Amino acid sequence: MDRSRCKVLIVDDEPDMCWALTHVLGKKGCPVKSVLAGEEALFCIRGEHFPLVFLDAKLSDMEGLDLAARIMEIDPLARIVIVSGYFYRDDREIREALEKGLILGFIDKPFDHTEIARVVEQFL
Repeated sequence: MDRSRCKVLIVDDEPDMCWALTHVLGKKGCPVKSVLAGEEALFCIRGEHFPLVFLDAKLSDMEGLDLAARIMEIDPLARIVIVSGYFYRDDREIREALEKGLILGFIDKPFDHTEIARVVEQFL
C-alpha cells in the first residue's frame, strides 16, 4: 500500500469521532492528521496535500459542504467523504454534492468501521 497516497485529514469537532476515525484508518496503515475546526483544516490543506479527507457535515465554525468547496478550491485533487449524523445519503444537498463531484462519498454517523475501511480500499 502506498502510504503517501492514503494520507488522511479528519475534520470533526467531536474529539471522540476524530479518535475513532484515526484508530480505524491507522489499522489500514494510513498516516492521519485530525483537526477540530474548519479553519484548522484550511490551514492544513494550504500547507500539505491530503489525498483523502473525512469531513463532518456540521462543524462549530462552518458548514461541512462549504468547507468541502473551499478545500477543493485549494486542492482540487483532494477527495472528500462527508461523515454525518445530520444529513442522510438521500438529502438533496448530499445528492447534489455527489453528482457535482464535490464529495467522493457519504457515511452516516454512527458508522461501522468496515464502511471507513471500504472507502479507503475504494480510494486506493
